[in-house]
Amino acid sequence: MTLSQILLIGAGILALATAATYLIPSKVEVERTAIIDADPQTILQLAASNTGYQAFNPYKASDPNLKITHFGPESGVGSGFHFDGKEGKGSQTVAQIIGSSVIYDIDLGPMGTPTQSLTVTPTAEGTQVTWRMETDMGMNPIARVFGLFMDGMIGKTFEAGLANLAKATA
Repeated sequence: MTLSQILLIGAGILALATAATYLIPSKVEVERTAIIDADPQTILQLAASNTGYQAFNPYKASDPNLKITHFGPESGVGSGFHFDGKEGKGSQTVAQIIGSSVIYDIDLGPMGTPTQSLTVTPTAEGTQVTWRMETDMGMNPIARVFGLFMDGMIGKTFEAGLANLAKATA
């Protein structure tokens, strides 16, 4: 086999591998749910407040040097905070409050702009809280492959946040 044939075969394999990544969905969703022994309204009030959110922010425990800078109103649409820590830098803003859900716009700069929500549903056992994230990994083949691992990475963070929320409302 000649060098040009080896290079041509290598280029073909690389092209096929890159093309295959476009079969991976670009949209990623992560969701975790927990039953919390607290009133739904209490949970929503914490979730819609830039300072209240810090009571259960899962990144604070993993990064004691996390810098949080609040902006906007104390609570409601426009309430938010900038963060800067070992796991990233960006901002989180309450974008909407619809019924039993608080929806956040997250800006991670070049890492993307996912949307997160906390939804509460009263149950006989307490309040079911669902923490959900949606993001679009776009056309970047590396980002799409990274998206395959998002549930395992972010899911653990949501589980920690839900545990923190249960403690904060106890």
